[in-house]
Amino acid sequence: MKKALYLSAACVAFATPTFACEVEVGMVMELTGPAGVYGQAGAKAVDMAFRDMNTAGGVLGCDIVSDVRDSQSQGNVAVDQATQLVNIGKVPVLIGGIISSVTIPILTSVTGPAKVVQVSPASSSPTLTQLGEEGKTGGYFFRTITSDALQGTASAQYAMDQGLKKLAIIHVNNDFGVNMMREFSKTYEALGGEITSVTAYNEKQSSYSSEATAALSGEPEALYLISYPVDGATIARAWISSGGPQSFLLNDGMNSEDFITAVGAQYLNGAYGTSSGTSETASTTYFYDTFEEFSGGIAPDAPAADRSYDAGAIVALAIAQAGEATSDKIRDAIPAVTGTEGEPIYAGPEEFKKALDLISKGEKIRYEGVIGPVAFDANGDITGPFRLWKITDGTVETVSTMSAEEVATIKAAAGAPN
Repeated sequence: MKKALYLSAACVAFATPTFACEVEVGMVMELTGPAGVYGQAGAKAVDMAFRDMNTAGGVLGCDIVSDVRDSQSQGNVAVDQATQLVNIGKVPVLIGGIISSVTIPILTSVTGPAKVVQVSPASSSPTLTQLGEEGKTGGYFFRTITSDALQGTASAQYAMDQGLKKLAIIHVNNDFGVNMMREFSKTYEALGGEITSVTAYNEKQSSYSSEATAALSGEPEALYLISYPVDGATIARAWISSGGPQSFLLNDGMNSEDFITAVGAQYLNGAYGTSSGTSETASTTYFYDTFEEFSGGIAPDAPAADRSYDAGAIVALAIAQAGEATSDKIRDAIPAVTGTEGEPIYAGPEEFKKALDLISKGEKIRYEGVIGPVAFDANGDITGPFRLWKITDGTVETVSTMSAEEVATIKAAAGAPN
């Protein structure tokens, strides 16, 4: 069953050409559940990339469309939906999930065994690198976000720089949360920081008072909260209500208006965070000028939106480069349309038309995305800068950036393995 859930309306609004055939891409996104705010933005961004490609001329003489499924932020649901897309829908490529606890089971249970390309816009668990190193992905997996092995290091240094030298950790009890906690802890303690307690929590609880109380033992000066906006807001309120200091370190997904509104901006003026960053390109400008109108009001800086557009753009360009919509050809074409060689291509219909013309002539292209130039290593990973931010009067402000080279130096100096 073909469903261009978001794309069909956009085609009418932007007078996108309609072709007699469709190339269908599967999407499993967290449209509901704790990570719903990410998945909604991500799905819209992917379909904006597909809209732009169809306006430019489509792929293989066809429209590129999406069959979007909701993982409900649950791994078992995600596997069921991905199985339908791969085994019944026969999609050659799947985009998703957003969070690692959705992406990993899809990869290990569905796309990996089926040898179907999977591109995750925002899953940052180091486990995904490990699966690649162990030969369990077959080179079919890619992600447009840096690993938590690097973000944890950046967070540790940023915490120390802000004087957060004695903190408690509360983290979601899944692959993402556990790995982020571990990677952060190694560097933070090596840099001289003190962790007073580590408390894991399970998702979707109505109350987190007991977790907040446990985390307060040892008199921490701040809380490192590794979470998602919905549960994270409940935990932050419980922490504040229990007398915890209004000083926070936050992971990338907590850079969310929903989180700030739910907690109360007045309580977050001592909140700092890190996100996988961007190197600004013409694609960045285009996306920030265009996405909010296309998406119906979702801000372009919504978590996962920018790198989801890039995931969609890379998939679309790779299908065009491959010359056929098969997994093996798409897998091999993804490095060919990214990396360091070829004519630079940016986001948007005009740029994609230029890309299609070059591909038709047998010339090389390299996509420079919304998050910056993208190049994948053998495990499907990218490296890139990290954005260091703080919350001031309810607004997230970028303080500075930390390059991938700086992070590697910090990790090496702290004695933490890469």
